[in-house]
Amino acid sequence: MLKALSQLGFWFAFCAGSVRTGAQTPQQQLQTEWRVDGLFARTSGVEAGFGISIPSGIYARTGFVTGLGVGRHGVEGRTDLLSRFSLDPFRQSRWALYGAGGISGRYRTEEDGGSRAYLLLVVGLEGPLPLGRTSGWVPLIEAGLGGGARVGVGLRRGINARR
Repeated sequence: MLKALSQLGFWFAFCAGSVRTGAQTPQQQLQTEWRVDGLFARTSGVEAGFGISIPSGIYARTGFVTGLGVGRHGVEGRTDLLSRFSLDPFRQSRWALYGAGGISGRYRTEEDGGSRAYLLLVVGLEGPLPLGRTSGWVPLIEAGLGGGARVGVGLRRGINARR
């Protein structure tokens, strides 16, 4: 009985005593971005936006972008729900190509066509982290279709050793 309690105490101390070392870098779960987009359709607009995404696999991230700006006849906005597929998830190149798809809701005045939902297809390029850094803000450039042609630029929070 004493031997069993001794072994139980050893395993309890072993499991409870484990600590994180400096070599274990915690992975960032949320990735945020700030951006400016131009949407060009029958009525065009320019919007500032904010987005959040989370990992949905090694190569993919899923999230949303919301934007607010001005169109031909006043204030407009949008919400994009999308998944992004990176061709370089481990930052082996300075610049990496990615594709994204999802749905987009544009909210405009009736004079500009009213509120509608659209399919969204995007091709983008994500830039490098600052030299010597393992995390930080990285530039992005995008072009796509979704409620018209769209072009976007912005900054996305880089993830430790990942895109």
